[in-house]
Amino acid sequence: MLNEPNVSIQVQSVYIVSQSQPEINRYVFAYTISIRNLGREAIQLMSRYWLITNSDGHKTEVQGEGVVGEQPIIQPGSVYRYTSGAILETPMGTMEGYYVMLNGRGEHFHVDIPAFRLALPTLIN
Repeated sequence: MLNEPNVSIQVQSVYIVSQSQPEINRYVFAYTISIRNLGREAIQLMSRYWLITNSDGHKTEVQGEGVVGEQPIIQPGSVYRYTSGAILETPMGTMEGYYVMLNGRGEHFHVDIPAFRLALPTLIN
């Protein structure tokens, strides 16, 4: 499978106080991902893979079609942005993974999603 250098990924995460219950080890985070197509042809996001690791070292794998119920087509020079969430049993953890995309020639390729941190604001230095 190809690796595609013409896609840029940016992530922002935030702790959701109103949905979290620290007393029962439930920490809810939202993350917004921006996927920018820097190439010359449209691409389509087909599936995703996540590896979520909490601060105790517990790992959870998540995979499935598309993101937030969509398999968006991203035109050259365009950005697709979505927000989703994760629930951890610890106040800090990481997420990383990849998207499987489809280019205009019918070839599938991976776009790596670099590890990003999910953490309570008071834990970020």
